[in-house]
Order: sequence, then structure tokens, then C-alpha cells
Amino acid sequence: MPPAGDEDGALPANLRFLKTLVTVLTAVMILGVLAIVALLVIRLNAEPVRMVIDPGAFALPEGVGAVGISVIDGRTVITGDDGVIRVYDSRARTLEREIDIAD
Repeated sequence: MPPAGDEDGALPANLRFLKTLVTVLTAVMILGVLAIVALLVIRLNAEPVRMVIDPGAFALPEGVGAVGISVIDGRTVITGDDGVIRVYDSRARTLEREIDIAD
């Protein structure tokens, strides 16, 4: 029976090394889980960046209604009920391109 204060002295060198590796692995895993939890908390509490687009701010031709509106890469794409897709710059609210899809 080993002395009460000398628990590692009875273990062979390779088992002491293994014990050290397991302890280090446990510490690294705990730190990793804490880091992941911290990153999730930071990410989920961040304010989302949203660009709110007012469809009424874009000048559509007289009598044309908007059927669909989408925002893609800083551009607002409005599909009109006249069969024309209009691409606007979202910030300047200026018409960049018109694409006629009517048959």
C-alpha cells in the first residue's frame, strides 16, 4: 500500500503521462465549450443588420402597381403588374434598369 500523500509515486511513468494528457484534454475541452457558449451568446444577442425598404419611396409609372419587391445586393427589385421588372438603387432610389417580361 502506497503512502497517503504519494499517490503518483506508485504509478508507472507511462500512466503518469497518460493521466497528465487526460487532465490537459479535459481542461481544453472545458475551455472550448465555454468559448462556444460565449460566442453563441454574443452572436445571438447582436442586433441584426436590416435595411428597411419603403416600397412607396420608389417612383413607379402612373397606374402601375407593385406585384413583388425584393432587395438584392443593395438594389431593390420591383416587379410591376405591367410585366416589367424595375431595378432601383436602394439608397439613391433611382431607376437603374428595366426588364420587360410581358409576352
